[in-house]
Amino acid sequence: MKLLLPFLLALILGAAPAQAIEQNCRFLQARAEREACYAKQEAELAAKRKPEPTAASKDLETMQRMRQEDAEVYRSMRSICRGC
Repeated sequence: MKLLLPFLLALILGAAPAQAIEQNCRFLQARAEREACYAKQEAELAAKRKPEPTAASKDLETMQRMRQEDAEVYRSMRSICRGC
C-alpha cells in the first residue's frame, strides 16, 4: 500500500504534461497553426521515444562483442605460448 501511492502519484504527474500538450493544440483556431502545433508535438514525442532494439541488432551486437573478446583471448595466448 505504501508503494502504491507514490507510484500512482508519479504516474499522474508523468502523464499530465502529455495531456497538456494535446489540449494546447486542440484550442488553436487557425488550421495552419494547429497543424504546425501537432507536427511539433509529434516530433517531440518521437524524439522522446526510443525505438526498441530488434532481435537482429541484438544478435549483431552480441556477435561483435564475442569477436572482440575472442581477438583479445587470441592475442593473450600468442604472448604466452609463442612456440606451441
